[in-house]
Amino acid sequence: MSADRKSPPLETLDNSFWAILLEAVRGSSRDLTVGPIGLAILLLAVPMILEMLMESTFAIVDIFFVAKLGADAVAIVGLTESVLALIYAMAFGLAIGATATVARRIGENNPEAAAKSAAHVIYLGVITSVAISMIGIVFAPQILTLLGAKPHLLEEGSRFMRIMLGGNAVVIFIFLLNAIFRGAGDAAIAMRVLILANGLNIVLSPCFIFGVGFFPELGVTGAAVGTTIGRGIGVAYAAWRLFRPGGRVHVGREAWRLDPSLLWKLLKLSSTAVFQLLVATASWTALMPIIAGFGEVAIAGYVIALRVVMFALLPALGLSNAAATMVGQNLGARKPERAEAAVWKAGWFNAAFYFLIGVIFWLFSHAIIGIFTTEPDVLRYGTSALHIIAYGFAFYGLGMVLETAFNGAGDTRTPTYLNLLIFWIFEIPLAYLLAYRFEMGPDGVFWAITLAFSLLAIASGLLFRRGNWKEKVV
Repeated sequence: MSADRKSPPLETLDNSFWAILLEAVRGSSRDLTVGPIGLAILLLAVPMILEMLMESTFAIVDIFFVAKLGADAVAIVGLTESVLALIYAMAFGLAIGATATVARRIGENNPEAAAKSAAHVIYLGVITSVAISMIGIVFAPQILTLLGAKPHLLEEGSRFMRIMLGGNAVVIFIFLLNAIFRGAGDAAIAMRVLILANGLNIVLSPCFIFGVGFFPELGVTGAAVGTTIGRGIGVAYAAWRLFRPGGRVHVGREAWRLDPSLLWKLLKLSSTAVFQLLVATASWTALMPIIAGFGEVAIAGYVIALRVVMFALLPALGLSNAAATMVGQNLGARKPERAEAAVWKAGWFNAAFYFLIGVIFWLFSHAIIGIFTTEPDVLRYGTSALHIIAYGFAFYGLGMVLETAFNGAGDTRTPTYLNLLIFWIFEIPLAYLLAYRFEMGPDGVFWAITLAFSLLAIASGLLFRRGNWKEKVV
């Protein structure tokens, strides 16, 4: 897109249902700042939801195979993922900065500035990934011990963690590059990247875990190897699409010229977003020792239930990302009321849909967890976790859209303060009190999670209605 060649408005093209679906998957060139709001959201949301479905399918398939190795293997994955959640927070924080700035520049019809922002966010990603790799490789055993891992898990757990943390660049850049595509409205490319990466993961992980054919049998470590290889290939494809000419954002030679003021601006925006997500995801890490006090089977049940929850909720993140792109591009086009209308439309749809999903999970939690494990204690804890967390699904769906909308506007401070208050001042103390003082055990932790996310959705809605995010400059 250039200053003299804007994409056609939505109403001038074929708007039949199947034509829209096909266009969304292939990649749309339409201007998202004009025309029907629902249509614009659909064009963005379809590939983003498919992308997240692929991501959640991998998560569920991966834990399915790891669970075949027993509770210890699942516990290793769970303990490592409580640290990986912090890396995801950093990656997603950088991605928020990328989406907000790229979407705003595209809305202003300035693709050259969008490319320059993309290049400078990539600089930040390189610095972050190198630092994490060094820490993870050197201190893996100490990190596991700090998280409450039993001594017999340390040797194999350290191997798994070193691969996952040492190869964290593939996690950071698959988030970061896809965020650039989403901000530009190229959601179909981001979808293809994750289909490629996770498709390879689904094939490679069981091969390395069980030693299929000529692959070595690596046990739980094989899951880390398969994941890193699959995502690495996905990142390579994304980089190729971003650096070659012809896309909405082409990061060419001029974009790489260092601009210290832009780098500092992006660092401030992204660092606030990183802190926002670190606050939220570190709260999951802080919950792990509370659950670990009830043994490996409690951890395993919790991990399996969370994988199932993520399987259900990741598509909601796809719709949330669509709303964030709509916010960024329409604020760039100076259409704040259109941006707000898009968020509420996406939010209420998400809430209604996830209310139905919550009912299904509430009714069939035992059968769903039973797909992944037959160990009685693991099944009991996992069923209880899924049953309780399902009560808050409608709130999760609405809250996810609202928080992502703040970020799409570049207002990363509001969700940061909300996360700090609700997760650290409310959720974690409540989880400990319910689990130990009120002797509810792991169920107390699960109830604390549900109540915290419900409160977060309500508070986000009240603050979003105030509209201060419309004045944010990025």
